[in-house]
Amino acid sequence: MTGGRVGVFGGAFDPPHIGHLVVAQDVFEFLQLDLLLVVPTARPPHRGVQMSGEQRLELTRAAFGGDSRMRVSDIELNRPGPSWSVRTLESIRDALRPERLWLVIGADQYGSFDSWHQPVRILELAELAVLPRDGASPRIDPRYPCTVVPATRVDVSSTRIRERLDAGLGARYLVPESIRERLEQIWWQARPDGAPASTVSAGPEKDAGDGC
Repeated sequence: MTGGRVGVFGGAFDPPHIGHLVVAQDVFEFLQLDLLLVVPTARPPHRGVQMSGEQRLELTRAAFGGDSRMRVSDIELNRPGPSWSVRTLESIRDALRPERLWLVIGADQYGSFDSWHQPVRILELAELAVLPRDGASPRIDPRYPCTVVPATRVDVSSTRIRERLDAGLGARYLVPESIRERLEQIWWQARPDGAPASTVSAGPEKDAGDGC
């Protein structure tokens, strides 16, 4: 596909969960998109991750695989260095040449947008679509115009799921059934004693994927 209205929904997806699917649908419908690109970050520059990029990509593809409106992209996993949003947007613009392009971020990420890598350049490439956090809309910064996307609030997070798995509890109803068995297999085979995995160090930029 080239042209059209495209959204970019990035995140660690560590692991993907039902909240990600609900938010993705809300974004797609509210912005009247032709395509939503779901982009697992290779090296999230704001924090560590528990699973490898390959595992997160596998699970995210399985989670979103039944929805033709969404396409899971490995664009960041195939690129060295931090997962800067500006680099991802430049690549997507070159490849798809969309008529309109949105970067989907959370309200807390929007609040620190001026600390992101090349925020002015990001706004040259894409419009910002901001998801409220805990039901609260962000305070709009006139330097960074945005569209607030009403999103269904689902009380689930990747952190909560990891904590359950570390405790030997299952992820049923928290993640799509299409990935549940594989996620539990990955987790418990890697950590038979239930000990948390070591994390990969990360820098300051945030994404919309965790806690949605």
